[in-house]
Amino acid sequence: MKRITFNVDDINDICHIHPPAPGKFMESAALLKAIIENAIDGIITIDGRGLIESINPAACKLFQYVPEEVIGRNVSMLMPPPYKSQHDSYIHRYQQTGVPHIVGIGREVVGLRKDGSQFPFRLGVSDVEFSGRKIYAGFIHDLSIQKEAEKQLKEYASHLEEQVEERTQSLKKTVEALQYAKEEVSISLEKEKELSHLKSRFVSMASHEFRTPLSAIQLSASLIERYAQPLDNEHISKHVGKIKNAVGSLTMILNDFLSLEKLEAGKVEPSFCHFDLVKLCEEITEEMQMVAKQNQNIIYQHTGTSSITYLDQNLLKNCILNLIANAIKYSGENTFIEFITEINDKNTIITVKDNGIGIPETDQKHLFEAFFRAHNTGNIPGTGLGLNIVARYAGLMNGKIDFKSSVNQGTFFTISFPKI
Repeated sequence: MKRITFNVDDINDICHIHPPAPGKFMESAALLKAIIENAIDGIITIDGRGLIESINPAACKLFQYVPEEVIGRNVSMLMPPPYKSQHDSYIHRYQQTGVPHIVGIGREVVGLRKDGSQFPFRLGVSDVEFSGRKIYAGFIHDLSIQKEAEKQLKEYASHLEEQVEERTQSLKKTVEALQYAKEEVSISLEKEKELSHLKSRFVSMASHEFRTPLSAIQLSASLIERYAQPLDNEHISKHVGKIKNAVGSLTMILNDFLSLEKLEAGKVEPSFCHFDLVKLCEEITEEMQMVAKQNQNIIYQHTGTSSITYLDQNLLKNCILNLIANAIKYSGENTFIEFITEINDKNTIITVKDNGIGIPETDQKHLFEAFFRAHNTGNIPGTGLGLNIVARYAGLMNGKIDFKSSVNQGTFFTISFPKI
């Protein structure tokens, strides 16, 4: 703690007055007074008894007093409890021992305004010896704005901590919910796998079990037709034909289910090879013409100088059979079904066009979904699997299927495969 001692000679030295000139001394005193009165911080001087001798305007503004209200009174009037009683004890001790209580720069205390409100400030006190007597100067720096800013910062930090805690708890709940959902999904997946396995076993078993009696029915129908030929009975031929058609339809349904089961199980792998597309399509045309409706004609033509392509022959045949079977099913008697193939420098293209009932526009976006059938199919039999299988088989061979259709104006299907 610094003790500052001044006398008249010191002031003369500071002011560089040798010897002191009355006019110059008065000018320096006026300058010192101006500095104190215009100081930003408050300055208060007290004597050894704690009585206020002077107070500058900044201190008056802080404590809300005018000089006349405080000069000559104990400085403890500007202190709230417990600082007031502490200061009284300091003054009493000083009067008894002659040892002052000097506060260094930086101590934070609380001041009491005239209206009873309190404010924080940083206080520095030094004792000054001037003209043979001792006074004490207090320098007061208001901390209200700083403390308010610190308070707001603490409140903001506390608010952030609360938000972080809330978000943390929310995140924990979310993680717990996700964990629970994950467990539920795992259980569901296991059940779905089990059900899928059971379904696959059932479809495979049912398909094989149905094939045996269907083969027997097909064979018996053929034998009946042969044995009935000498009788030349049109009724027998008619009903035998119905039996064969029914067996063919049921066999196709079983084939669709078996194909779907293999696709779902990932058991279908394309086996690419070179083959004569025209020869294959001529065989398909001849085969499907036999099951066509009365006076339905399948017109096949090929475009291109080459007839050799590189695809999976069995998968392609299944695609074409499905498309032509649909064209037969959804077209009436006395109609033409156009079946066109094309091999060019870039693609192999298969086209099947009919003049049947067409596909409603609202149904077209669902056309390749499994088990979906358009709303205008009525009583026409079908499983809704054929086009789904065609699209997936085409995809396995890197191909794509497109179509155009209008109600009662027919449907135009195109499968294209890039040339490998």
